[in-house]
Amino acid sequence: MLFDDRKYVIFDGAMGTMLQRSGLAPGVRPDIMNMTAPETVEGIQRMYVEAGSDIVCANTFGANAFALRGTGYTPGEVVAAAVAIAKRACDGSAAEVALDIGPTGQLIEPLGDLEFDMAYEIFKEQAVAGERAGADYAAIETMSDITELKAAILAVKENTRLPVLATMTFEKTGRTFMGCSPEEFAQTAESLGAAAAGINCSLEPEEMYGTAERIAKATHLPLIVKPNAGLPDGATGLYSIGPAEFARQMARFMDIGARIVGGCCGTTPEYIRELKKTFLKGGSHD
Repeated sequence: MLFDDRKYVIFDGAMGTMLQRSGLAPGVRPDIMNMTAPETVEGIQRMYVEAGSDIVCANTFGANAFALRGTGYTPGEVVAAAVAIAKRACDGSAAEVALDIGPTGQLIEPLGDLEFDMAYEIFKEQAVAGERAGADYAAIETMSDITELKAAILAVKENTRLPVLATMTFEKTGRTFMGCSPEEFAQTAESLGAAAAGINCSLEPEEMYGTAERIAKATHLPLIVKPNAGLPDGATGLYSIGPAEFARQMARFMDIGARIVGGCCGTTPEYIRELKKTFLKGGSHD
């Protein structure tokens, strides 16, 4: 469905911070709530669908063999449950489900001990389980190491038919924490067969504009933009940018060809509702 007859595709917003508001205990993996509180996960995803999301991410960001060690659950079990929950949340709508794939949490050689082939196998297990469960896309998100991104894209492309939506997280410097430039990322994602590429997490919309523009200039792929809602207040946990301001800042990304937009940490269904309205009306902005 990615672009059928629409100019823009609206992603969902945050899952982790929404689960925290819904009772996720400190130190507990969000992915485990697919098993222990499926109705809570489904309720959040249904709110995103009702707010206008065209694509909803399954709660699988950390559903890999490394992150799930010691939990008593396998990636296959967690991914199957998560995709089923997301599909139920989308039932009765045109929204589709993306298998959410985050970093392994390990450093790949030569920076760490994780071999490239092992990272590939970790992502393969997650991707195959996601396709088997009925996911429509694979959203590879919040990557900072270009080598890990390569392992994830190859694992999905070589073992499933899922279109890959790839994003990395960049610092204010215009590079990822591991030093990858926007141009290197964009060219790598395109060469490996991603369906779309962009930026998510770490920054508020205005802070990532320059980096997103560089990605857009370096590839012909549709541009993805999923910023944070600013920074959280240490006392209240509330984020510094509200839904209306978030949507206002996001409107500017139309100028550089953003096609797939959503939110990351701190965003809620209300942010997505405002974002949908802004992009549907062509994004009149300052």
